[in-house]
Order: sequence, then structure tokens, then C-alpha cells
Amino acid sequence: MHRSGATMAWNVFKFCTALRALGSIMILLVLGVVGVTYYAVVLNTYGPALYAGGFDFLIAFVVLILFHTLLFMLLWSYFAAVFTDPGSVPPNWRPSIDEERGEANPLVGSDFSNDVPSDPSNQHTRYCRKCNQVKPPRCHHCSLCGRCVLKMDHHCVWVVNCVGALNYKYFLLFLFYTFLETTLVTASLLPLFLAFFSDGEIPGSPGSLATTFLAFVLDLAFALSVLGFLIMHISLVASNTTTIEAYEKKTTPKWPYDLGRRKNFEQVFGMDKRYWFIPAYSEDDIRRMPVLQGLDYPSKPDFNSQ
Repeated sequence: MHRSGATMAWNVFKFCTALRALGSIMILLVLGVVGVTYYAVVLNTYGPALYAGGFDFLIAFVVLILFHTLLFMLLWSYFAAVFTDPGSVPPNWRPSIDEERGEANPLVGSDFSNDVPSDPSNQHTRYCRKCNQVKPPRCHHCSLCGRCVLKMDHHCVWVVNCVGALNYKYFLLFLFYTFLETTLVTASLLPLFLAFFSDGEIPGSPGSLATTFLAFVLDLAFALSVLGFLIMHISLVASNTTTIEAYEKKTTPKWPYDLGRRKNFEQVFGMDKRYWFIPAYSEDDIRRMPVLQGLDYPSKPDFNSQ
């Protein structure tokens, strides 16, 4: 039995290591898809059309403006999700209230020692045995990152990072702008794709035509797959739920953090409308909304009173 447990632990360790290595490849894959798409849309198709004049010039100008704008927002959101820490538990963090029972009375001093809770099985608090520390509400341990992550949603190999309290908005914007960009590319390259199956002659070298065909197929596949993820996360934001919590809610009759769609949305995107569609927060939002720090989450008054 001991040998079996050790073998399982070793397999999990190798699996986590493999996923970390895969994440670095994913960044190159994303940039590779962007490169192929840029060549097909800008250099091979609509860039040369700018010199045609007339209606073709107008169409090409509009497509290129939209393409570069969405590409800029996509890459900004993507690298913000990659390089932003999703949220770590502050050293020696202690809850000011009993989060599990919703009581407003501070925990008594006997519940904690100087470093860790004297009784890790204490039901008044959430405790991570792997990190050997107290866990804030809605915090989960990530085996890939090897630490607890505030309001963890999931570990995403595409961004080589956990998606948590501090970068969830950036991840959602990455999905949003990826869907818009890939949909634009698919629509703009559709006439050329259809021309592949016609009897007419298509200008361009075999290599450029193959790249355009590949870009169309890749962007269509990404648009359809990202749409599914986007719809799922929109429903999660609307109920103030993470992917992990959506599974946990199956055994929870009432969800205390669902404050209504408007407030749920603001807990992710902030209250300043000017910042809703960019991967950043205003200084006022950061100062006024402790929820954006991933430690303090308001809940329904009727839940706290139970």
C-alpha cells in the first residue's frame, strides 16, 4: 500500500511537471497562430488590397483597422493574464471573522498560534495542509503552482498561470477579444476559402494560399471553441461563481456570494465603466473595492444571519 501511494505521488509529480513544460509551448503556439493569421490577413490579402483603390480599398482599410485594434487588445489581455500573479495568501494572514459560520465575532486567540493554527482540524477556519497555513475564503490550493491561490478558478496551460482573483478579468478579456478577432478573421477570409473549391483561378503562390487556408481553419476552430468557454464564464460571472465553486455548489443549497448580476459583474470588472474592457483597474476601484484584492468578499445578509 505504501509503495502504491508513493508511485501515485510520483506520477502526479511527473504529470504536473509535464504540464508546466507544456505551458511554455502554449505561449509559442499562441504567437504562432497570431503570426500565421497576420500573414494571411495583412500581408497576403488585405494589405495589397489597399493599393487597389475604390471599394476594395475601403473594405481593406476597415478590416485592417479592426484587425489591429482587436489584436492589440487580445495580446494586451493575454500577457496581462500570463504575467499577473493570480493572488497569493499574505504571510501570516488571519481571518477577522469566522468565515465558515458567518459570525461577526473575531476568532479567539486560542484558535491560532504565532505561525499556524494550533488545531488544523478546527472547523472554524479553512486550513491548507500542503501550504501549512490558513486559507482565506474562496481560496484553493493549486498543485501545479504549488501554492494557494486567491479565488482560484482553474490552472490554464494556455496562459501558463493560474486564473484567480487578480487576473480573472484579464483572462475573460483574453477570451472575449480572441473570439472577436478569430470571428473577424474567419469572416474576412471566407471568400478566399470558398474560392479554393471553385473553378476560378486564385492569385498568389501555393505557399501563400496554403497559409491562408490554414489561417481560416485555425481561426474558425478557435472561434467556436472560445465561444463555448466564453458562454460558460459569462454564466459563472453572472452568479459570482468560479469553475471550482460551480462543482462545489452541487452540495450547497444556497450560494452566499450571489449578490445579483450587476454587483457580481462589478466584483470582477470593477465599478469604473471606463476600465471594463481593458485589462486594468482604476485606482479608485482598487482603493474602494477590497474584493479586487481577493481576501474580502461580501455575502448575502440573510446568509450571515443564519
